[in-house]
Amino acid sequence: MPATPSTQQILEALLFASDAPVGLSTLVEVLDGPDEAAVLSELQAMARALDEGGRGVALAEIAGGWQLLSRKEAAPWIDRMLRSRRKVRLSRAGLETLAIVAYKQPVTKVEIDGIRGVDSSGSLHTLLERGLVVIKGRSKGVGRPLVYATSSDFLSYMGINDLADLPELKELGAVLEERERLEMEPAEGDEPVPAEAVPGGSGEGAP
Repeated sequence: MPATPSTQQILEALLFASDAPVGLSTLVEVLDGPDEAAVLSELQAMARALDEGGRGVALAEIAGGWQLLSRKEAAPWIDRMLRSRRKVRLSRAGLETLAIVAYKQPVTKVEIDGIRGVDSSGSLHTLLERGLVVIKGRSKGVGRPLVYATSSDFLSYMGINDLADLPELKELGAVLEERERLEMEPAEGDEPVPAEAVPGGSGEGAP
């Protein structure tokens, strides 16, 4: 039987899973045991351990909460990875998922999966990495799942000023395919990124 994780392990997992700073009161509520002083002590101990261990991530108290951040010294490499991933062409599944988010937002993964009839995890990861989709918070439904919406970069990608300017749903697929073709055309002097050079899996960028 797996060992019960420690309070610090649970905190690390919660912070890793969040894309925004998490308030101390929220962490106390989720842990449902230790008081604020105990949780704060664990967070401070975690921050010291990451610093003293020379890790690539740090724990910081920002914007009224706590968040795991990549160290600023690693920014050039993170930027290089993200720029490479933005070169990944969207698949038909990715374009389909993007169209659903554009018209149904804010929308949960479960709702997207229900419309598509298949799991959309991979497509959502790619859209998040490309900056076309963002996490807008959590639904008030059971389990409070993450809610997705299009980003400001999506407006630039589509060449529109407002979501009200989106083409009709029946036309959107063709428009997205054309936008993707144009997006992937290398600019003069650029060399295309070979498929084998694109890292796999998901990565954490500097917030």
